[in-house]
Amino acid sequence: MAVSSSQILSPLHFYSSNNDTNKKLSFLTANPLAFNISKSTNTKKASSIILFSYNSGSGLTAEDKRVLRERYGFDPNEYLSEAKNKRTKEGKKKGKGNEVIAEEEAKPPRTTHKLLQVLGGKAKRKKLLSPKGMDVRPMMEVVKGAAFDILQAADGSPASLRPGRWLDLYSGTGSVGIEAISRGCSEVHFVEMDPWVISNVLRPNLEWTGFFDVSVIHPVRVETFLEQADRLVGSNGPFDYISVTPPYTQVDYGTLMAQISKSAIVGEDTFIVVEYPLRTDMLDSCGCLVKIKDRRFGRTHLAIYGPKWAQKKRKSDKTLQNTA
Repeated sequence: MAVSSSQILSPLHFYSSNNDTNKKLSFLTANPLAFNISKSTNTKKASSIILFSYNSGSGLTAEDKRVLRERYGFDPNEYLSEAKNKRTKEGKKKGKGNEVIAEEEAKPPRTTHKLLQVLGGKAKRKKLLSPKGMDVRPMMEVVKGAAFDILQAADGSPASLRPGRWLDLYSGTGSVGIEAISRGCSEVHFVEMDPWVISNVLRPNLEWTGFFDVSVIHPVRVETFLEQADRLVGSNGPFDYISVTPPYTQVDYGTLMAQISKSAIVGEDTFIVVEYPLRTDMLDSCGCLVKIKDRRFGRTHLAIYGPKWAQKKRKSDKTLQNTA
């Protein structure tokens, strides 16, 4: 049996090379198919080879294809099962992709809970909102309590903070700045860039504690605030206290502290509270300020910078305690 090729015809044509008879089969279909079969004169027993070609989306029905395959010696159900399996696999792939897209699009809404509280002062024990999850990482209460105890002792007023202005960088929930107002500060500036946190956490906390009227919210990046501090803060001069509690993995502490030290927000009598992670090198000074305390709380460190007179005062206090 030899196989020859000819121009594809539509409707389907079947040709036999026997001289005795010529048969022609015709199927109304938009899909072109052609079969050419000729007998070889060199063999006694004839065999046949069939070329079967089709395009998907043709007008052939499943029954037409089954009849064709059965007529020419093929398993009539083989093609149908293969096509079904192919469609099933494609459907599964498509469905899987849609599920991934749906998962990406269907992010759970951000919510809040009340796990924080004010530790001292006028608003002591008042609960504060904080976002669920890890979007915002508030300062731990044990760290916050220690920071304010150190500041009050270094500033010469263990019972409370002296009246002054506090700058809360990376404020998030506002728990540090709110603690400062509760303990005696007269004004706090909050720097927070997340609009959702400002609307659903920070502002409600200020309203709940009654400190909204003595607060200023700056909805900008900390880097932008430091660059434009003169314009954003006005002519009130440096801050008395600054808290720095950034997301650990998103800042370079060396670059950040250098920017703070050169900014107009820092004065000769400013105190700076910095929360930083383990294995982070912090310098012994920040501009004109010196490090007066560095404590560790598990994986969290707390560094406090202040004027030189505060460092001398702490040394003299220790000397008096040892003498007594």
